[in-house]
Amino acid sequence: MKPSRGTGTMNFAPVEKINSELFTLTYGSMVRQLLVDNEDNVEAVNTQLEKMGYNIGVRLIDEFLAKTSTTRCSDFRETAEVVAKVGLKMFLGVQATVANWNADGTECSLILEDNPIVDFVELPEQYQSLSYSSMLCGVFRGALEMVNMKVESWFVQDTLKGDEVNEIRLRLLEVVQDEYPFKDDE
Repeated sequence: MKPSRGTGTMNFAPVEKINSELFTLTYGSMVRQLLVDNEDNVEAVNTQLEKMGYNIGVRLIDEFLAKTSTTRCSDFRETAEVVAKVGLKMFLGVQATVANWNADGTECSLILEDNPIVDFVELPEQYQSLSYSSMLCGVFRGALEMVNMKVESWFVQDTLKGDEVNEIRLRLLEVVQDEYPFKDDE
């Protein structure tokens, strides 16, 4: 998925935006309602947030591809760079740094200095195991699956839990080959 039209900043400019504070407060209200609906079962809420993110990612990739005129990336390393520099900038207004690659290039970290989802948020003691931003992990999983990359995604560091940065780990599980429903007759 190589962006053929500039960087995330160029693609971010024409995208319709909402007030970030409204977005943050709406997201927080949704998380709170999930906690109420699941009777404070934090693990169930974490699962639901990730699933919701997956469904968003499945749809978000269409908009990303349409607005960036992106071409297919050559490998997972290049894909991670596009997600960090273009995708996050386009949809969240932030960029990430790609770091901590494993030896075979199938696992890396996206390091976000700023996560607008957690602005104005403090986790009460009873919710310390809540993965408040896990929707982002689902978005990455859903979007990358639509471009034939099955990945796992999880938070390693979280500023809500006292860490300096937000670190999301991505692990490539499989590159799915395109299958065609017909065979060419020769």
